[in-house]
Amino acid sequence: MIEAIDEKNLSDVIPIIRKYQEFYKVENIDNSKNLEFFSQFGEFSDKGCLFDYRKNGKLVAFATVYFTYASSIISKVGVLNDLFTSKGYRNQGIATELIKHCEIFSRKKGAARLQWVTSPTNMVIRNQQAD
Repeated sequence: MIEAIDEKNLSDVIPIIRKYQEFYKVENIDNSKNLEFFSQFGEFSDKGCLFDYRKNGKLVAFATVYFTYASSIISKVGVLNDLFTSKGYRNQGIATELIKHCEIFSRKKGAARLQWVTSPTNMVIRNQQAD
């Protein structure tokens, strides 16, 4: 089940955001800063939205769409900058569902497209590890 994150469930997603940051070797991870940063995004925000994915009630994945603009197409675009699925839940189609959900959400918010930004060393695309 995919749900938008807001002030009621933001603290639930912080532990998995931390795992995502550990995966990308972020130094000095700070849960308070994460709470403050991610609190600005939501279903009704023009900045973007954070979504979680729960399986059997357990939060196992998340994705964040940020909004910006592209001068090459003179349009608003959604940027899928954060996408993470916990070990043990990969290769089950969860990331694919989140990507599709983020694309639909972006279009509903007036974005011309959804772009995905990931690390050049990320093997997700070649090995489909995000699913």
